[in-house]
Amino acid sequence: MTSFHNVAQDKYNHFLAPKTNIVESFAATNEQDKARYMARLTYSMKCLKFLLRQGLAARGHYESEKSLNKGNFLEMLSMLAENFEEVGKVVLNNAPKNCKLTAPEIQKQIANCCAKETTKLIMEDLGDEYFAILADESSDVYQKEQLALCLRYVDKKGRVVERFLGVVHVENTTSLTLKAAIESLLMEHSLSLSKVRGQGYDGASNMKGHANGLKKLIMDECPSAYYVHCFAHQLQLTLVAVAKENPDCVWFFEQLRFLLNLLGNSCKKTEMLRVAQAQRIVEELDLGDIETGKGLNQEMGLGRPADTRWGSHYKTVMHVLSLYPSIQKVLIMVGKDRSFGAECANAQTVLTIFQSFEFVFMAHLMQTVLGFTSDLNHALQKRDQDIVNAVGLILLTKFQLQQLREDPGWDDFLQEVQSFCVKHKIKIPDMDSFYRPVGRDRRFFIKIKNMHRFHVDMFLSVIDRQLQELNERFDEVNTDLLLCMAAFSPIDNFASWDKDKLIKLARFYPNDFSSTEMNHLPSALKLFLTEMRIDERFRKVKNLANLSIMIVETKLHNRHEIVYKLLKLVLVLPVATASVERIFSAMNYVKNKLRNRMGDQYLNDCLVTFIEREMFLKVKECDIINRFQAMKERRIKATLPSHEGTEIEN
Repeated sequence: MTSFHNVAQDKYNHFLAPKTNIVESFAATNEQDKARYMARLTYSMKCLKFLLRQGLAARGHYESEKSLNKGNFLEMLSMLAENFEEVGKVVLNNAPKNCKLTAPEIQKQIANCCAKETTKLIMEDLGDEYFAILADESSDVYQKEQLALCLRYVDKKGRVVERFLGVVHVENTTSLTLKAAIESLLMEHSLSLSKVRGQGYDGASNMKGHANGLKKLIMDECPSAYYVHCFAHQLQLTLVAVAKENPDCVWFFEQLRFLLNLLGNSCKKTEMLRVAQAQRIVEELDLGDIETGKGLNQEMGLGRPADTRWGSHYKTVMHVLSLYPSIQKVLIMVGKDRSFGAECANAQTVLTIFQSFEFVFMAHLMQTVLGFTSDLNHALQKRDQDIVNAVGLILLTKFQLQQLREDPGWDDFLQEVQSFCVKHKIKIPDMDSFYRPVGRDRRFFIKIKNMHRFHVDMFLSVIDRQLQELNERFDEVNTDLLLCMAAFSPIDNFASWDKDKLIKLARFYPNDFSSTEMNHLPSALKLFLTEMRIDERFRKVKNLANLSIMIVETKLHNRHEIVYKLLKLVLVLPVATASVERIFSAMNYVKNKLRNRMGDQYLNDCLVTFIEREMFLKVKECDIINRFQAMKERRIKATLPSHEGTEIEN
């Protein structure tokens, strides 16, 4: 059988009848088999798409036939098979045992195809435009250091968007390692550092270092990739500096911590506070002191503030003042109940501080100051926030604080505190008497009158320190780059317009404007300003983001191409790294304690589809299937035309 003659005869027979070849026999499937295969693949993909959008786990701990919970993917597929006859005919037990398309490896391959098609849409949306990079590093639940990267650019509709590009594991957080990781992510999507026109990081030394920081390494390759220290992070550092350096702020937050520890360390006291607040609301409704309506009188808790999110301090202080009579009632109840043991004495001590004018005064002061900065913090973290408007918001916040420290501001503030004390029966000290500290030894204070103590040492001291920190932290406000960008502001019919500053701004980007464009820029700016002031549609534009959108909607971006290019460079410069912080929040949801050993590639695929849902929903199912089929040799070779859907008739 193995003679040369028999081998030659066998090859000749296969040549005459190639379909009898066993390899060809496996590949030569009929149309019905192909339709069933595509249907199975489609239903598996639909289940995976749903789970990816929701950030849910696909696999279960025990997926055998005897398991009562086989995991989200198999349970969902089983549910479809039970409720839809056309699905049940082709999946699970009715599928070939070697082609069920439900294996974990198949699930990961489909997820990878979904992520790549989503990123492909982002790259098409970006096109050949300039972009800024937003990066930050953090450890996941498995204690692996991860670097997340976002892109900020102006899309084809003129909108400023920030898109998640990917997350990559890094062995350490040195600047060289981070730069290599960023370059690998960009190269993976055919992007180059030469297109980077902005960098946004937090204030870590490995990021912003002038000698060997990531900022410096990237600017060495691309001098126009200007760095901006995250404005929201700078604002947090400002609040932390004031709270930790001012002794009265330190005292207040320590007393607040004691209060929260006392009331929040047991469910019993939390329930007491909840009942006391409900009774108070009923009483005030009967008296007509408060109104009813949708969204009013919602239940509030005493959430513990986090030092990494100073906006939470404002919420806590605000809730303490709103729940003041209820908290007071609970402290009295705990202080009288001997069954609480040591907490009974602690409640009496805390109550003494809580009912003092000094505590109420500092609570109102922190609520006012943190209220101004809280509005600024929320505004800075908007995805479409432009840096010119952000600088204006910072200046507005400083102006509000300056107005507060003046005489009318002080009088109104003191009257508000005194009205609160009268309402809740708190003793108001005589401002002409000498100051007596509450809960602190008087030997640490000089002999001064109450008016000087509360007005100068506390009120003015906190506000002045806040203003000083804002001026020192936000040093970008005074740079030539931002001063030139401010000349682009459309507010008040382009009242801040300055042609010379905008020409100077273009010189900050020498590689983006040719000599011909620079020569034509003065006349182009003049023509642009004239048309903007004449066109009524631009009268109500208040910021650069809306200006860019309006220019594209009116098709003027083609007529004023040079000026629009300059505008996009301004918009690309990042304001805050909030988008990257949101990614780490999503990562904690996707890679949790039950999924703590996810592979790096699978984690990236899950995050891309979960975070960029908007783009993921636009991905065509036929493109996912075709990419899946092209990944490797499949048992059945089949593809779908890109213009067709994926509904398969069996």
